[in-house]
Amino acid sequence: MRKIIAILTAALICFSGCSKSFLDKQPDDRITTGNFWQSESDALLALYGVYNVLHESGVYGYGGGFDACSPNAYQWAHWEGMEQQVGNGSISANDGGIVIDRWKQCYTGINRANTFLENIGKVPIDDAKKAQMAGEVYFLRGVFYALLANTYGGVPVFTKTITADEARQLKRNTEEETWAQVHSDYDEAIKALPKDAPVAGRASLGAAYAMKLRAYLYTANWDKVLEYTGLIDGLGKYSLFPSYKGLFQLANENNAEVIFDVQYMDGPFEQGSYFDRHWQPQNMKYGIDGSNSVAPIQNLVDAYETIDGSPVDKANPYVNRDPRLDFTILRPGAYFQGQLYPDQIKNHTGQKVGFSIRKYTIETQQVVAGQEPLNYIVYRYADVLLSKAEALIQKGTDIPQAMQLINQIRTSRTDVKITALPISLSQPEALKQLRHERRIEFALEGLYWDDVRRWGIGKNIYPLEVRGADGSLIETKFANGYTEKSKYLPINNNERSINTNLEQNPGY
Repeated sequence: MRKIIAILTAALICFSGCSKSFLDKQPDDRITTGNFWQSESDALLALYGVYNVLHESGVYGYGGGFDACSPNAYQWAHWEGMEQQVGNGSISANDGGIVIDRWKQCYTGINRANTFLENIGKVPIDDAKKAQMAGEVYFLRGVFYALLANTYGGVPVFTKTITADEARQLKRNTEEETWAQVHSDYDEAIKALPKDAPVAGRASLGAAYAMKLRAYLYTANWDKVLEYTGLIDGLGKYSLFPSYKGLFQLANENNAEVIFDVQYMDGPFEQGSYFDRHWQPQNMKYGIDGSNSVAPIQNLVDAYETIDGSPVDKANPYVNRDPRLDFTILRPGAYFQGQLYPDQIKNHTGQKVGFSIRKYTIETQQVVAGQEPLNYIVYRYADVLLSKAEALIQKGTDIPQAMQLINQIRTSRTDVKITALPISLSQPEALKQLRHERRIEFALEGLYWDDVRRWGIGKNIYPLEVRGADGSLIETKFANGYTEKSKYLPINNNERSINTNLEQNPGY
């Protein structure tokens, strides 16, 4: 299987890295070498430099760790990305971590994209290749602007390279204008991208459809959600992978459920992920010194149903449970790499919480620290099914069909077969089941924080006690209740001190 080589020494020379601050100094992401943009290899190098930003911790590099921002998980190493502070309501405009990283890293990607689009015309390759590469970069710029819009609301929008002085004068566009740019970029991508990507991990037409679909989902445009689920199905390319457990295994990467993912690889170029460090427990048998900075909590464990719909057996709480529980969470009494958890194999956060993450960890081989080769799936076909179901429920046009789509998730895999839901439900009941199914299906994949915010249900969830497997209280998320300001992150004060035109989000 071919992987995108997204970090190369040459790429780091050409794209000379992120600046200290996006608005402090224009990020040094412009290729200024006089002999660049002369060949197809130059164009590919620049293209992969844009893709490389997807690996950054504030973009997709923290993967399921973003669930610590939600009711699903707890972050022990709270200084890593400050997802714990986001998740408990204590984040401020003076904080770093995700507050500044997502802003800075997404704008790094946007600057690289703008540079690429301004220069690809110089490269002596055929027009078809130029158009496809440009389509991929439009797609990536749309991804970066979508993350910014979803996280901060309206942000400065620009589509050309700009000077440092110009950067310091930028004002925030409205949220509607920012989403409009997202859709404009995706539309340009759709014009140019093929059904099948030339290399695994590069953008395809299906990826552009899917990320545009997500943008419509996050802004509650239900008619467009249905339109784009139809376009994806019309490609005849995607389906649920037969095994939920197997979906996240190295041997099954780039399967028919994966629509877009971030590609990783091990080896001397060190392009693996840090998922082994973030999620995997320590196992000196394999030389794995995992820290497990984020761990699922009892509240998430309790959300998993039983297979047959009966009450959970309190004396044997892990018997007869939805199989996705054990495929996602490492819990007391389970085995990992042949060792009993948490007696024979331990981890930092798990010692405090009593649970660990199993999803996106490798159980079958030794993993070199920081070089786990397992890809992170940004968008998979299960999301198409549940997005379509949500749109049908919200429109109230065909709730039975929506429930059939949800039941497809619950019953059609070989290793996940739990009681099907009734198809004749009221709209509120169907919406409740849809939201539950999304939480379970995508648990520890980094999506639930977005769902809670877009659904506006934080006030119904919080305050929420973070309890471990032994019942002990670790902390209370939003102890004083959820506040609406938490829909967005603040703009970091360092950015605002450099550019006084940047208005702060309300409440910070």
